[in-house]
Amino acid sequence: MNVFDMIGPVMIGPSSSHTAGAARIGYIASMLLGEPPARAEILLHGSFARTYKGHGTDKALIAGILGMRPDDGRIRFSPQIAAQQGLEFTLTPGEIDGAHPNTAHITLWGKSGKQISLQGASIGGGSVQITQVNGMAVQISGQYTTFIVLHKDAPGTIAAVTEMMAQQQVNICNFSLSRLEKGGTACMTIEVDTQIDPGLNDAIGKLPNIISSTVLMPD
Repeated sequence: MNVFDMIGPVMIGPSSSHTAGAARIGYIASMLLGEPPARAEILLHGSFARTYKGHGTDKALIAGILGMRPDDGRIRFSPQIAAQQGLEFTLTPGEIDGAHPNTAHITLWGKSGKQISLQGASIGGGSVQITQVNGMAVQISGQYTTFIVLHKDAPGTIAAVTEMMAQQQVNICNFSLSRLEKGGTACMTIEVDTQIDPGLNDAIGKLPNIISSTVLMPD
């Protein structure tokens, strides 16, 4: 247990689960999109669906999508800021089979037309668990520096990425791979526990068969 586990995150309230965690989920979605968002569709499940207005979950998710962190004082004004920045959004209460009670499914479209989807749960104390990216099962906590690499399911792709990391003395502590079908799009999630060169993510993104590479830094 670390200090963060005991005292919780630095955040705008009222709730670490419903506000800080929601902001983190939205923020990770924005990082995956990698460009200014133009449209967001958000499906709220469980207690998120029942209490989102009272706990500010809606504002926190929108704030994260706009690139705000959980301690950003602008969170309470995020719907107005979204309107100013041209972000259209809808929030719909619903049900997601087997999902954690504090779950949101977010689909984003960028100004270029790029689209991504993400499903994540706020699991307490501001911590989150991302469970889907573009329909593919993942397990992303955000506690480590994490690379999310979307790529074509082609021989040698995983080896090329991990070899590049090895050349830079980057230590991988967790690795997972998910794909929808053989030869289609796949997703590597790679957690590392050493410092990384700022240019590593860009270099990975230029490798053959890589669609996009996103690096998430822990708070």
